[in-house]
Amino acid sequence: MRSNRRQFLNSALALTTTASLSSLQHVSAKKLHFPISCNQYTWFTFFNREGREWGANLDASLAEYVKSGFQAFEPSFTNLEEVIKLGPLLKKYNLALPSFYVNSTLHRADEAQKSIDTVLAIAKAAQPLGAKIVVTNPSPIRWGGPENKNDAELTEQARNLDRLGAALRKIGMTLSYHTHDIELRAGAREFHHMLLATDPENVTFCMDVHWVYRGSGNSELAVFDVLKLYGERITELHLRQSKNGVWLETFQPEGDIDYPRLVQELKNKGVTPHLVVEQCLEEKSPHVLTTVEAHQRDLAAVKQTFRALI
Repeated sequence: MRSNRRQFLNSALALTTTASLSSLQHVSAKKLHFPISCNQYTWFTFFNREGREWGANLDASLAEYVKSGFQAFEPSFTNLEEVIKLGPLLKKYNLALPSFYVNSTLHRADEAQKSIDTVLAIAKAAQPLGAKIVVTNPSPIRWGGPENKNDAELTEQARNLDRLGAALRKIGMTLSYHTHDIELRAGAREFHHMLLATDPENVTFCMDVHWVYRGSGNSELAVFDVLKLYGERITELHLRQSKNGVWLETFQPEGDIDYPRLVQELKNKGVTPHLVVEQCLEEKSPHVLTTVEAHQRDLAAVKQTFRALI
């Protein structure tokens, strides 16, 4: 009986390991090479510094965007009209749309289905424009507020996040879970539960490197612990650098976060995520360059730093 029990346990362990490896291979298979992109919010912060409004004239804004050399763009969508408006301009400026960002509200049962339906409708409209990756950051209880979701809300959110990912996977798109600093509070329980309670087949990981750093109390150690825990699920990286905790004007490989080490560890894992620059500005950020100059330097620095993965 002891022998049979041991054989059963060994067989179960082998099956579990095989299933885990199969799941990771499925996620890795989704990771396609796209041109380096830049997130729309980055440009919003630069325009805001100059007293301008990104998208007030979207045609003019994108004309400036392409001067920086980027060949791909990651917009933030809130409705179908924004997708429809962007489509002809992507064609005009020969811009790829590998991914887009969209918020979702998934921790409340009475709102989740409407939010899922909205994200799916946006995704289906963006898919013919080339979109493959849907990046979502489930909304907090209150933006900027100190409230943390309780266990029941986190359970509901994880269930709905997995449902959304499964629905996107059925139409050939990949859901990539994104965080800011809020999800890292209270022992990072929200962050960890979203990845531990969802199927890697349905929910991959958009690692916003600096928000992990800042959300963990400016800890580079936490960045590499997260990479160790969830690196195989990464399908997209949001890239930002700081010095002494303050966001820099341009992306640089060295600073508070050791990006060359990050590249090496991703390479060791065989992970080749979509690269998206998000070198935003805050109040104490340096102000030396124009918007276009700063983004030209971002693109050059990311190409050089991540050359082993491109």
